[in-house]
Amino acid sequence: MKDDQDEISRGTAYGLAAYLLWGAFPLFFHQLLPANAWEILAHRILWTLVVCAIGVLLLRRTKFIGALIRSPRRLGIITAASLFIATNWGVYVYAVNSGRTTDASLGYFLNPLVTIALGVVVLRETLRPLQWIAVGIGAIACIYLTIDNGNFPLIPLVLAGSFAMYGLLKKQIGGTLSAFESLTAETTILAPVAAVTLAVLIARGETTFGSQGTGHTLWLASSGIATAIPLLLFAAAASRIPLVTIGLLQFITPILQLLCAVLFLGEHMPTSRWIGFAIVWLALVVLTVDSLTSAGKSRRLARAARQASRA
Repeated sequence: MKDDQDEISRGTAYGLAAYLLWGAFPLFFHQLLPANAWEILAHRILWTLVVCAIGVLLLRRTKFIGALIRSPRRLGIITAASLFIATNWGVYVYAVNSGRTTDASLGYFLNPLVTIALGVVVLRETLRPLQWIAVGIGAIACIYLTIDNGNFPLIPLVLAGSFAMYGLLKKQIGGTLSAFESLTAETTILAPVAAVTLAVLIARGETTFGSQGTGHTLWLASSGIATAIPLLLFAAAASRIPLVTIGLLQFITPILQLLCAVLFLGEHMPTSRWIGFAIVWLALVVLTVDSLTSAGKSRRLARAARQASRA
């Protein structure tokens, strides 16, 4: 029992660290200016591949490459997943470095609701009453924000939708690839596109790597480590703690992103936009209550089953 508690405590610490790092990403990507979103995305992909390649070689975990090549279905799913995560990365960097970090934060607040909606549409999952209420409130929030801004909330929905689709595709892979192996495969697939993008930017004289001082160059090069570390921490957490705990921890990231936007990056949030966020938060409260209630019921049923088996 003590060992189990130690594992849960360790997993919670890993998860907390991962979400804190993701929450600080607006400050990190702001440091990469004046590089544009395309250059940052290309560097992020290529330097993440460098980090992953070093890790694969040091850990001697290369067997998954051959197995993946021999499975066209899994390779296709990983390719699709890589395109969705690249879209997510690119739109996120664009949002942060164009002064729209609050939109990025809203996207990750909406992500659980979009994920649930995808489960219904794609996987034909059945929702519990409170989940339906949460999705309905989320839809109301999107309608309100569209009317309030006069524009469709494209950035938040693209971020939420691309990450939800990424999660859905990764679920199709199951446990056949570790987080580290999956990230290696995804960045390998994206690397040629990233290299061509950089080549085009260099030809057009629109790159900043090496021309903005040593500090800027090191910041861009560190994007690989910044990408890999929280993902590996998350993987370590997911294998040790309940899904409900992961669900609660995930709200740390958009909260911190919102704080970064308002307190450090000088973004203005009018009262009407706070109201829109509050509607989303209400949906998340309903969703959290449902998750906690469902988890408690599952534990009670499991306890009753164990007691019955001993009788």
